[in-house]
Amino acid sequence: MTEILKGKPVVDSLNLHLKNRCDELRALGAAPTLAIIRVGENGDDIAYERGAAKCCEAAGVGVRKYHFETEVTQEEVVGLVRSINDDGSVHGVLILRPLPPHIDDRAVCRALAPEKDIDGITEYSMAGLYSDKRVGFAPCTAEACIDMLDHYGVGIEGKRAVVVGRSFVVGKPVAMMLLRRNATVSICHTKTKGLAQICREADILVVAAGRAKLIGGDHLGEGQVIVDVGINFDEEGNLCGDVDGAAADGRAVAITPVPGGIGRVTTAVLAKHVVEACQMSLTGKR
Repeated sequence: MTEILKGKPVVDSLNLHLKNRCDELRALGAAPTLAIIRVGENGDDIAYERGAAKCCEAAGVGVRKYHFETEVTQEEVVGLVRSINDDGSVHGVLILRPLPPHIDDRAVCRALAPEKDIDGITEYSMAGLYSDKRVGFAPCTAEACIDMLDHYGVGIEGKRAVVVGRSFVVGKPVAMMLLRRNATVSICHTKTKGLAQICREADILVVAAGRAKLIGGDHLGEGQVIVDVGINFDEEGNLCGDVDGAAADGRAVAITPVPGGIGRVTTAVLAKHVVEACQMSLTGKR
């Protein structure tokens, strides 16, 4: 029987650990705090902000919300980011993106100090990830994949890992993190020839291609651990992942569900990064 790797136990365990760390940091005079910057009234942004704030509260992390109207200028947004960089009482910044078209997204990201870049959006954080240096943080969703595997005791070292997806948000960073843990990693995408055969050979299969049920029965081998990062809607309007869960049932050793899997862990990792950033501000170590 295929084990369902639910996100809630991972989140509960992580929050308990974070609460203890937050108490320790407060005893030292520092209160881990996240700043959330939102432009406009996009429903998805509002929902993510609400979820992030709720998760931070559960972990003992404080939240400050900064909202702009859609017509805000780029200079105003950049100015706020720079002022938060200089605010020692704020340890992490979450900028809800994409930003409106009249704002240069890259300019806003470049304004953010890497030590407060808790979602891995700056070029410094990306460089740190690919050079295996502690600069900034990895994207939260990519790290959530690793935390999920660790929580359920899935060994990574020596395993063959296949990552389907090449975005800077999940595919590329999670591949680097698996490589850091001594997996042998192949990065694929929707244009990869022989994709099904490559996927079948994986011990650990991470799918983040953004296409509903892209990975079907012919892509799956026996005894795999599957991490499904996709969030899509099928032809009937139901939420689904990038992997056909019905095809994986009984063949995979374990699989993350959609919903209820990686998405839940992502916001918990966001809180973890804020706590680590706070710790760094005090001791220089995470």
